[in-house]
Amino acid sequence: MRKLFYIDDSTTNKISYWHLVCFLVTLPFDFFYSEIILISFGVHTLIHLKKEYFKNILSKEMLVLISIYLLGMVALLYSPDKPEGINILTRQLAILIFPLLFSLNGLDLDKYKLPLFQWFAFTCVGTILYLYIDALVTIQYFHLPTTTLFTLAFMNHNFSFPIEMHATYLSMYVAFSIIVFSGLLATGQRGRMKLIYIASIVLLSAGLLQLSSRAVFIALLVVIVFVFPFLLFKGRQRIWFIIVSVAFSGLLLFAINNIDSFKTRYLSELKKDLTQKPTLIEVSEPRVARWEVIMEMAKHSPIVGYGTGSEKDMLQQKYFERKLYTSYIHQFNTHSEYLSFLLKTGIIGLALFIYVLYFGFASAWRARDVYFFGFMILISIVSVSENVLDLNKGIFFYSFFFSLFVLKDKLRRRQSGKVETGNHC
Repeated sequence: MRKLFYIDDSTTNKISYWHLVCFLVTLPFDFFYSEIILISFGVHTLIHLKKEYFKNILSKEMLVLISIYLLGMVALLYSPDKPEGINILTRQLAILIFPLLFSLNGLDLDKYKLPLFQWFAFTCVGTILYLYIDALVTIQYFHLPTTTLFTLAFMNHNFSFPIEMHATYLSMYVAFSIIVFSGLLATGQRGRMKLIYIASIVLLSAGLLQLSSRAVFIALLVVIVFVFPFLLFKGRQRIWFIIVSVAFSGLLLFAINNIDSFKTRYLSELKKDLTQKPTLIEVSEPRVARWEVIMEMAKHSPIVGYGTGSEKDMLQQKYFERKLYTSYIHQFNTHSEYLSFLLKTGIIGLALFIYVLYFGFASAWRARDVYFFGFMILISIVSVSENVLDLNKGIFFYSFFFSLFVLKDKLRRRQSGKVETGNHC
């Protein structure tokens, strides 16, 4: 725990480190604070910029990281709604800024990766604890039974409402934090820290169920059952972990199926989402109904799409024509990052996004990095049902961690090169 606060480095790098810590600590809350800290980090990086750092920008890793943003800029040129396109590109600037700042900053990202992850994970623990306390205080104030906590009134967006954050994005933060603590436990932590990590995992798991994001839940199960055994364990330990994780997952699914509120959220609503046609006019239209509209639109401009910023108005027109009035009134987007790329930038954009994900998976596998692999699974699965790169919380999460994972080894080699040069001299 002491390593989180005391770092052995230059004053400049200490300031960089604390900038990143503050950014991660404020990430679950109003994005205004994260933006202010990001601006401050950018100014600090520019003040201490060194000429030799510019060579880091010219690399394949950098090009991959910023490629989808550059494509969005090109797609703005033929967009029918350029103001909305500019608005989207402004929100997505972090996809461009983080790779640049990490490359131009002297901080060794690989050295401070785990402390930064721990800061973020403990922030999520505090956030979930606060949400539970707020829920219990509300229940007590209205003289409701404690079991009300496990009803739909305190699940999903209703649970995350006190911090005004979309439940799915907070769920991604929580799931990644569980991956971080699990990875730290697997490294052989003992004593007090082991108990702290276990308690944190239990609290975060409860919070994840309460937030009830199906996509994130599925992604975390995939990480636990298929990634952890092969990247964290060997031999007999691997076999035992697979047995325990499969048994635990089965027990969890049994509990979900037998608690009415969880069954409604995880199973019944999922079935409705995958139904091809709405059953009642007052029931929200299923995602599949919206996806059919999007696929029909994509057929008319399959190669390059309709341009950055085109999604909102075009979908509104089609929703009204198809009598999807709930989607029309609430101005729903594609609710799928893959379909969003297909609609805005066509097959070219979709192929590029898939390649970027593939690049991330390949890099994670080469490094045998369980945190990186878990992050990529979260992004790729959640992107099926959410526009991860349309909201600030998703954009910041994606751009910060993806840039850190991809660039940490390259920038570590830069630090090693400096040391070798110094010794040679």
